[in-house]
This record gives sequence, C-alpha cells and structure tokens, in this order.
Amino acid sequence: QVQLVESGGGAVQSGGSLRLSCATSGYTYRPYCMGWFPQAPGKDREGVATISTYGTTAYADSVKGRFTISQDTAKNILYLQLNNLDREDTAKYYCATRVYRAGASCSFTGYGTWGQGTQVTVSS
Repeated sequence: QVQLVESGGGAVQSGGSLRLSCATSGYTYRPYCMGWFPQAPGKDREGVATISTYGTTAYADSVKGRFTISQDTAKNILYLQLNNLDREDTAKYYCATRVYRAGASCSFTGYGTWGQGTQVTVSS
C-alpha cells in the first residue's frame, strides 16, 4: 500500500515562496502519475500540477510560471516549488498518486491515494 506524507507548508507573505515535499513509502505504482491538489476553505480540491514516472509535467493555468513540480526518484520524494504566492493560494495542499495509463497524460482526475495534506497560508 502506498503511503504519502506531505511537509513544508507554513505561513508566508504575498510574493513569498515555499517548497512542499511529499515522501512516498510502501508499494508504489509503476509507472505512476503524481500530483498536487490544494483545497481552499469552502472549495473543492483541485489539481494544480502533475508529473509522471517519465518526468512529463502538467500545470493548471492558474499556477503556470509560479509553481514547479519535480521529483527525486532515488529518494521517492515529490516536490512542489511555490513562488510569487498570492492570498488566493491559501489552502491545504495534498499530494496524490495513481497508475499511469499508457497513451494518456497525467490529468487531474482518477487519483485514489492521498496524503494527509500540509497547510499553506498566504497573508498580504
């Protein structure tokens, strides 16, 4: 069973940066999709970035140019670099994983394994 543990959240001012980490342990899907999904208070969880086993990435328009997803496959850690943060980025950020389906990109749907989340709070 895959286990995901997020860390790196915190409180920052607008324009600041954070780097989130998601440590993976246990059985992992091969190949896989992994992604980051923030959930703001009162809103649905939404995908902002995904990455595949092969390093292919995808981003929501709202974070392009500000967020960068990456992975250290030797350490089984997923990262999300958040730059130029805005108050609207305030959310609990979850990482998730699923099997990679051949011929399809890593979209923001179909994820069934989730971490417990890490809180990001951006103040003006």
